[in-house]
Amino acid sequence: MEFDDVLRGRRSIRGFQKKPVPKALIREILEIAMRAPTSLNSQPWNFYVVGGEVLDRIRKGNVERNLAGVPDSREFRMGPAYEGVHRERQIGIAIQLFEAMGIERHDKEARMDWVLRGFRQFDAPVSIVITYDKALQGGDIAPFDCGGVVNAIVNTAWNRGLGCVINSQGIMQSPVVREEAGIPDDQVIQTCVAMGWPDDSFPANAVVSTRKSVDEAAVFRGFDD
Repeated sequence: MEFDDVLRGRRSIRGFQKKPVPKALIREILEIAMRAPTSLNSQPWNFYVVGGEVLDRIRKGNVERNLAGVPDSREFRMGPAYEGVHRERQIGIAIQLFEAMGIERHDKEARMDWVLRGFRQFDAPVSIVITYDKALQGGDIAPFDCGGVVNAIVNTAWNRGLGCVINSQGIMQSPVVREEAGIPDDQVIQTCVAMGWPDDSFPANAVVSTRKSVDEAAVFRGFDD
């Protein structure tokens, strides 16, 4: 696809085919994505790519601990709950997804099932856990750079027919992720990307989120009209 078509067409995928993703293809995606901009060429990112039984154990541990009421141990700062327009956008995408899936407001069972899907990383065949070096913890540049490489991963994957969703629910229980993915203590777990071949029959995959306009987002100064 043309670059613009990738950006305009990409959407988050939350339903995947039960079809493996070749390791060589994932390596190719990472190689290209790592051309993302990085401050002073620091390249703080590391990737722990998991699938098969390893990913199944992460799913199981994440679900069991969350349902047991174990407090989440995500290692990046979540910050305060969204308010105002940010909360409105958060609610807006939830409404779009629930409408697509036919989940009624009063249907607690269906809503819980949706939450559990998130804990399971939406049953994707592959999860890429993104970390950065703990020596850089405390500054904002390393996680900023990691955000850039994550953006490159999901768009590069989309260009090759793969779907992704950036999913912090799947790493809520970091001790489980650390143990099963073999992540050493000198790494900070930032987020994960669930990846696989999109299931076109999964209704939520058709959801396209709305975006604010350039006029809402950008201020131009010193330009002639």
